[in-house]
Amino acid sequence: MSERDDLLSRCRVVLVRPQFAANVGATARVMHNMGLSDLALVAPHADLSDRQARQLSTHGEELLDRAHSCDDLGEALADCVVVAATSARQGGLFRRQSVGLPEEIAPLLVEALASGPVALVFGPERTGLLDDEVRRCHHLIHIPADSSYPALNLAQAVAICLYEVRRAWLRQTDDRPLSLPEPPAPFADQERAFEHLRIALEEIHYLYGERGAALMHGLRHLLGRARPTAMEVRLLLGLARQIRWFVQLGSEKTKDQ
Repeated sequence: MSERDDLLSRCRVVLVRPQFAANVGATARVMHNMGLSDLALVAPHADLSDRQARQLSTHGEELLDRAHSCDDLGEALADCVVVAATSARQGGLFRRQSVGLPEEIAPLLVEALASGPVALVFGPERTGLLDDEVRRCHHLIHIPADSSYPALNLAQAVAICLYEVRRAWLRQTDDRPLSLPEPPAPFADQERAFEHLRIALEEIHYLYGERGAALMHGLRHLLGRARPTAMEVRLLLGLARQIRWFVQLGSEKTKDQ
C-alpha cells in the first residue's frame, strides 16, 4: 500500500448496533473496493462468522477478521478528529446542524485525515442513529433518496458515502482529472468527413434542390456540437463510404437488368 493510500485507510467506518451479518459483510467488501480498512462495530448484534457475512464480503474477509468491537460509540470514536453521522431523517434540533450531501461532507473528512483518524458513522438498519448519537458527531450526511422510501440499505449507504470519500481523496492527492476526455478531431478531418457525407447524402437524394444546402448546414451544426473525436470522424467517413458503395451497387444492378 502506498503512503498516500495508507493515509486514506485512516478513515474509519463505524456501524452502530448492526443487525444483519450480510450487511456487515457487504460493508467490508465496499470498504476494500474504496481502499479503507478500519471497521469498528458498536454493540453488534450481527455475527461476523456468519456464512452470509463471509459470502458477501468478497475479498474483504480480512476486514471482518480485523474489525474491532466496542461497547459504546464514544469508545469507537475516541481518537477521531472529525466524525460524520448518516441519517435519513433531518428534522429536530440535533439533525439540522451541519447537514450536507455526501459530496459536501466527504471533502471535510479528507482534509482532516492529515490530523488524525476520521469516522463515518452508520446506525442500525431498522431505526438509524439515536438523537444522542447524532449529537456527538460534527456533521450529518443526508442522502437525498425519494421521500416515499428514504431509508437505504446499510451497505448501499456505506457504498455511496465511501465513493464520495474516494473521489474527494483522488481530487486532493492527484492533480490529474479523474477522466481525460478525448479531444475533438482536427478541423481538416472534420471537414473531410462532412464533405464525404454531403456527397453520399446527395447520391441517395436526401440532399437535393434548394433545401439541400440548408439541410447540410443543419447536419453540420448537429454533428459539430458533439465535437466529434478522431474515432467518431472515422465512423462518419465509414458511413459515407458505405452509403456510396450501396448506391453504386444498386446502379450496377440496374444496368445489368
